[in-house]
Amino acid sequence: MTTDLFSIPVKRIDGTPSTLGAFKGKVLLIVNVASECGLTPQYDGLEKLYEKYNAQGLAVLGFPANEFGAQEPGSNEQIHEFCRGTFGVKFPMFEKIVVKGPGIHPLYETLIAEGPRVKAPEGSKIGAKADANPGKQDIHWNFEKFLVSRDGKIVGRFSPDMTPEDPTLVKAIETALG
Repeated sequence: MTTDLFSIPVKRIDGTPSTLGAFKGKVLLIVNVASECGLTPQYDGLEKLYEKYNAQGLAVLGFPANEFGAQEPGSNEQIHEFCRGTFGVKFPMFEKIVVKGPGIHPLYETLIAEGPRVKAPEGSKIGAKADANPGKQDIHWNFEKFLVSRDGKIVGRFSPDMTPEDPTLVKAIETALG
């Protein structure tokens, strides 16, 4: 059974109730993010993708999560201030959610269930782990990325160690944008 991603309730980082329906017709790059992770500098690359492709219909959506090494301990307000102040993040951010394990948010439950296998850069430990387990795969770490087409289909899943600048990810975004 396919779940309509656009109807799943979410909250903006300021607590405002919303759904992804606000982004219907756009290509979405959904990312679970964290402020105290070794991959946190990816915020810069994500913002650059957003700035470069937003006018063509790309929305980068950040979902803070604290499941991996407790690397997102702050409040939503602290996270928002950190992202804006440190990386100049202007792309939409949402409230901290659970992306793995008990209490998983319905958005991530759907992304995992309906998304494709994770793509990883050559030599990636995460890619090797994914290859060894071809079944349903939980989120591997902070900064895993899901690419959603304009009509709400999950068309790509990219490992946390695939940077926003990676040509594989950029090409997938450009293809989805048409």
